[in-house]
Amino acid sequence: MAEIKNYTLNFGPQHPAAHGVLRLVLELDGEVIQRADPHIGLLHRGTEKLAEQKTYLQSVPYMDRLDYVSMMCNEHAYVMAIEKLLGLEVPLRAQYIRVMFDEITRILNHLMWLGAHALDVGAMGPFLYAFRDREDLFDCYEAVSGARMHAAYYRPGGVYRDLPDAMPQHKPSIIRSAKAVAGLNENRQGSLLDFIEDFTRRFPTYVNEYETLLTDNRIWKQRTVGIGVVAPEDALAMGFTGAMLRGSGIEWDLRKHQPYEIYDLLDFDIPVGTNGDCYDRYLVRVEEMRQANRIIKQCVEWLRNNPGPVMSDNRKVAPPGRVDMKTNMESLIHHFKLFTEGFHVPPGEAYSAVEHPKGEFGIYLVSDGANKPYRMKLRAPDYAHLQALDEMARGHMIADAVTIIGTQDIVFGSIDR
Repeated sequence: MAEIKNYTLNFGPQHPAAHGVLRLVLELDGEVIQRADPHIGLLHRGTEKLAEQKTYLQSVPYMDRLDYVSMMCNEHAYVMAIEKLLGLEVPLRAQYIRVMFDEITRILNHLMWLGAHALDVGAMGPFLYAFRDREDLFDCYEAVSGARMHAAYYRPGGVYRDLPDAMPQHKPSIIRSAKAVAGLNENRQGSLLDFIEDFTRRFPTYVNEYETLLTDNRIWKQRTVGIGVVAPEDALAMGFTGAMLRGSGIEWDLRKHQPYEIYDLLDFDIPVGTNGDCYDRYLVRVEEMRQANRIIKQCVEWLRNNPGPVMSDNRKVAPPGRVDMKTNMESLIHHFKLFTEGFHVPPGEAYSAVEHPKGEFGIYLVSDGANKPYRMKLRAPDYAHLQALDEMARGHMIADAVTIIGTQDIVFGSIDR
């Protein structure tokens, strides 16, 4: 008898379904996976080390570039850790704005995940529709910060500026007539809040469309039901958080169980799965989009009726207004010191975590009293999920490895931090 040996296959690091620079070494028996070994570090960013050379404020834009699909949620954990060390109060309006943009970011992340996951499994349509809907939310990012993705909008003490009263307009061009542009600008006539409110009215219909394409689609179910099953006790043991944990039937959400900002004032539900397979995690994330839409609606209503400051009035941490800075010598000095030297943070350590779209994203900061962090450590949720890939993929086919990577919703900026 010929001796049959397992053979090894390199999946990535440039595989289109690897969701980043993941080199996966698969040990195969025929097409069945015996062992999966994820190799990481090919995108190494050095963010944790770079933060030690930058003032606290200069590191905010680095946060956007960690998980580059959930930009503002990364910023949120970072600024909350700084505020914890400083003992800084954040104005209520700024808290509502942060929560609203956290949920906009959650929808952005889940749309990207849904489109890419469906594309990996073989469905082209959802990818195109998801990107159509992401554009509206990127317009919201652009309206408040000037950037479509890497916003750097959250700042220690609040947010960079209040919500604008006007939305950017499309302009006629060679490829778009004035009539076509008028249709595109129809929901951009009012403020940013009007635009977001219009989106929240339209969005449930879009989610229904994705579900029509996928939820009862027999090919989708054949590719996801019973694949990558994780038992509740295993999910806990492997450090799962977010939809990966909730998909296995454990109701854990930082927004409910360790509320931060104003989440305890809002009304929303936590979707939970029962089987812990790829299909359940899909259903959980789809329902999370609906719940995020609910939260955004509540924030819009509150922000409409409650004007107020969006930044702390502590001039040692927050910059003065432009007019004040140009007319008052003391404000000019504060401004100059803040943007050249930065603010000094009292010695100590703080851990701050948010319910990021992918799970618990945490920042651990150590300060020695200087204007730069002594040490910064990131707790990326997808890093914990990726290490479970071997456990989840054993006994499945190569094609299922693609489905499992998709269901984990990994992004390498925060894994190779």
